[in-house]
Amino acid sequence: MPLRLDARSPGFAGEFEAFVSARRGAHADVAGAVAAIVADTRARGDAALIDYTERFDRVRLTPETLRIGADEIAVAKAQVDAETLAALDLAARRIEAFHAKTELPALNYVDETGIGLGARWTPIDAVGIYVPGGLANYPSSVLMNAIPAKVAGVGRIAMAVPTPDGVLNPLVLAAAERAGVTEIWRVGGAQAVAALAYGTASIRAVDKITGPGNAYVAEAKRQVFGAVGIDMIAGPSEILVVADAGNDPEWIAVDLLSQAEHDPHAQSVLITDDSAFADAVTAAVDRVLARLPKAEIAGTSWRGQGGVIVVGSLDDAPALVDRLAPEHLELAVADPDRIADRVRHAGAIFLGRHAPEAVGDYVAGPNHVLPTARSARFASGLSVFDFVKRTTLVRCDAAGLAKVGPAAVRLARAEGLEAHALSIAQRLKG
Repeated sequence: MPLRLDARSPGFAGEFEAFVSARRGAHADVAGAVAAIVADTRARGDAALIDYTERFDRVRLTPETLRIGADEIAVAKAQVDAETLAALDLAARRIEAFHAKTELPALNYVDETGIGLGARWTPIDAVGIYVPGGLANYPSSVLMNAIPAKVAGVGRIAMAVPTPDGVLNPLVLAAAERAGVTEIWRVGGAQAVAALAYGTASIRAVDKITGPGNAYVAEAKRQVFGAVGIDMIAGPSEILVVADAGNDPEWIAVDLLSQAEHDPHAQSVLITDDSAFADAVTAAVDRVLARLPKAEIAGTSWRGQGGVIVVGSLDDAPALVDRLAPEHLELAVADPDRIADRVRHAGAIFLGRHAPEAVGDYVAGPNHVLPTARSARFASGLSVFDFVKRTTLVRCDAAGLAKVGPAAVRLARAEGLEAHALSIAQRLKG
């Protein structure tokens, strides 16, 4: 059974804080193993990629077969039925439409001193996206990572996807083509991240790496950060559902399990103001689990990481939501906006009884790459902003420098930086 808490009980505050701060996820230390793989790939390039691919994915490659070619993509796409391709295209169009509405406002003005100030946005030149392979095949993640990059104007999008035992997922390749991926490499793991970060004879280095992966991929992203940018270090998925008794308990049960089926360490939490409804949802979870293909994973997640919290009033929910800062927040209540307006920390919010989180994973439009592990307190979901950078502009003539320069000279000398001071002072002398 998941943890059950009652906000009206005397010990609730301490129990809830313990629940919030509990560690989730696999805690094995992979830093040393990843560092060795990254260093080896950086040193040996393609040869290391070929060796690790044979070792981990049981596929023997050559420098010529590292890249998945256009012919293979065409063959794979032909294996996907028309209805699925149509669904993929619908998702892609909606993701494109949403991200295309992102405004990157240029800034250009002259202040009261006559100094011109501004800022401009330019796209990153090259991005690498990592896509899991093997048991986890997520064409939706291809769309969510590649399309915002394309909309932002990124010219080169390189995708790394492992192919265990040589198996290619046709829909993943179809999604890559639809999203505008410019090259696809059949490599995975920490070695793929290292290749994207530092380059090899075959794979040119990129400027930023995005996309989910296992503990080795996440650690590799952490280690190469600085040489390249990264999107985030993603943890197990999370969903928090705030629901009242006006819902069908089975709907809410399925919503909770929609994230639990990802990973035994995923977390699903229900907040409700009705104890009987909480009981009904808990019972419904057991019924739904019995028919899920991934029942073992989902059940382990629900029993080990899940939580059911009963509050005296739904007005108490926003404060609890902000402490949890969930990746996904469903507000399955009569007036979702009333609660949403008071929530400050959530990766994505789904409003109303007919807005399940799963619609956001595929076809809603906003990105499903979202901050986990309470990082919604300071981070946002993937967007066009992740694929551009801002450059500030300063235009200054002699009159403007005369007005602000003396203060800069004084501050530079207060910091003991005489060359800074002189670079301004000599211009003030004319």
